[in-house]
Amino acid sequence: MQDSLFPEDELPAPGPADPARPADGATPAAPADSAAPGNAAAASTSASAPAPVPAKRRPAVDAVLPLPPDRADLQLRDRLPPRLRLGTSSWNYPGWAGLVWNDAYAEATLSRRGLPALAQHPLFRTVSLDRAFYRPLTVAQYADYAAQVPHDFRFVVKAPAAVTDALVRHEDGRGMQANPSFLDPALALDALVAPALEGLGPKLGALVFQLSPLPVTLRRNLPRVIARLEALLAAIPLLAPQAPDAVVAVEVRDPDWIAAPHRAAFVAALKGTGATFCLGLHAKMPPIDDQLQMLRDLWPGPLVCRWNLNPLNGRYGYEDAEVRYAPFDRILDPDLHTRTMLAKVAGATARAGHAAYVTVSNHAEGSAPHSIRLLATEIAQGPA
Repeated sequence: MQDSLFPEDELPAPGPADPARPADGATPAAPADSAAPGNAAAASTSASAPAPVPAKRRPAVDAVLPLPPDRADLQLRDRLPPRLRLGTSSWNYPGWAGLVWNDAYAEATLSRRGLPALAQHPLFRTVSLDRAFYRPLTVAQYADYAAQVPHDFRFVVKAPAAVTDALVRHEDGRGMQANPSFLDPALALDALVAPALEGLGPKLGALVFQLSPLPVTLRRNLPRVIARLEALLAAIPLLAPQAPDAVVAVEVRDPDWIAAPHRAAFVAALKGTGATFCLGLHAKMPPIDDQLQMLRDLWPGPLVCRWNLNPLNGRYGYEDAEVRYAPFDRILDPDLHTRTMLAKVAGATARAGHAAYVTVSNHAEGSAPHSIRLLATEIAQGPA
């Protein structure tokens, strides 16, 4: 076992609630076994939950049908650079009826059967498998996803919280104890890299290591954490032989990573291992303008961006955004500046011949499909 990052006399006290769910708040989009705690070490309470009230039986649904493609979306798709891939965070949203689906389907039905329909949308060429953050997926599960999408579709996969969270958390997000597997290279390979690469093959787009907010003990010792991260990234084998479009990206939730005096060491760790910085557009992080210096320092190279949570909802505003934006069928809080800046950097990256993966949450502006259409429109209006 690797040495602990936590001094024995400085184990972190339980911190404030910070849900270990994917920051974009997407419900795990997959079969019924996807209900899982915040990370692999948390205990499930499903056995003690009260029995649900039986629902009225509805006829079985064999398939989720996509909304017939809109001619304007087809024309817009043809104007986008080929290396650009836009997509959503998960796909199990009934409120997307008339935007993505041809009809209103139950959330559980969309989780199990909605992916093929999502992948037929003209503007969607990727999706974030946020479910993998809760619990590692198997080769068979990844292969099943790959079989449901066209050959040119790519997946953005989040690393399990068991690797990327310094704390073992309760289901409410509060830190309970130090995580001995934090940034463990062997676990990262076994729980993420190897199964995703084998199961998805050439449809693997990006492996994202989203590092949850660090306890104070580790924020005071960030150079050592960066060194541990670099060792993990260096252990990842070359992805290109099996997945030519695949990239590795690191997303952080503490501004300390990208501010002096730590930014240079963080950039060096990424450059030295061929990884990139994931633009994490979230209320816990500085706005996009302040994060772009990381990409300038790493240029030339790919773009991975997860547009997660509108800052109007606050640092811990997932639940508020979930209530405010449901059923996610319209934009309620347009973030014009972020959208314009993101369109510029995504368009420029893809037009320069580099892969650009941008996934959008409903919590960015209220409705991911609407945000993606507006973002695509701005990109298409850029330089030819």
